[in-house]
Amino acid sequence: MEEPAKPGWLERLGALLLREPEDREQLIELLHSAYERNLLDADALGMIEGVMQVSEMQVREIMIPRSQMDVIDINDPPEKFIPYVIETAHSRFPVVDENKDDVIGILLAKDLLRYYAGEEFNIRDMLRPSVFIPESKRLNVLLKEFRGNRNHIAIVVDEYGGVAGLVTIEDVLEQIVGEIEDEYDFDEAEDNIIRDRSGRYRVKALTEIADFNEMLGTQFSDEDYDTVGGLVISKFGRVPKRGEQVAIDDLKFQVLRADSRRLHTVLVEKVRAGETEPQADLF
Repeated sequence: MEEPAKPGWLERLGALLLREPEDREQLIELLHSAYERNLLDADALGMIEGVMQVSEMQVREIMIPRSQMDVIDINDPPEKFIPYVIETAHSRFPVVDENKDDVIGILLAKDLLRYYAGEEFNIRDMLRPSVFIPESKRLNVLLKEFRGNRNHIAIVVDEYGGVAGLVTIEDVLEQIVGEIEDEYDFDEAEDNIIRDRSGRYRVKALTEIADFNEMLGTQFSDEDYDTVGGLVISKFGRVPKRGEQVAIDDLKFQVLRADSRRLHTVLVEKVRAGETEPQADLF
């Protein structure tokens, strides 16, 4: 006589949830109980929590702020903005007419191949329509719209119609699945600290304090935290958002990549002589 098949983790989770939690807190508690009983692995638990969180978050919480937007001015010639496109290595760029409040379209980096192919090149003819959304739009609604209209980027506007920032489909998905690395992100084989052309340092949050001190000649203590991420988070008192900055001694740390759970990458530069740098002040 054959033994009945063992229920899968979804069936077991469903049975656990038949206890009908009365509120969100009880549901989270049940999910963590399922994890502790090996009904869910850590990745599945994290994604379920991410999905629940996305339904409550607004675009303003994850957008790239206006000051951090990489844009192309329609009035610049290709020989000026193409090196900038190569350096920043994005796949899509908002195109503006002199200032960031006047976004006239989106340029796909791949369309610039026509310039190198010797074809007739008119950047205005290549622009895709811009999608504008309010800061208050919820992430689950935005994700549905991204999927429906096949856009990957949207310009965020404030209540007065001014540009507040931008958001991409990757930003939304990272709230569910965590950091999504692409070919321009650090990979596991690369160094944790990379110096760019301007003398700033791109640093993985998991870089050990001792390695950071050796590379930059600093003397941060590793008694209270082991990593650069721990150092930065301790100054904020929370997990910071992308674009936020903090001064620690004579260094300025700017958050390049972070999600709701942890810090991933920071940009570090020395504070110029004479520049005000209150300890652990946010810029």
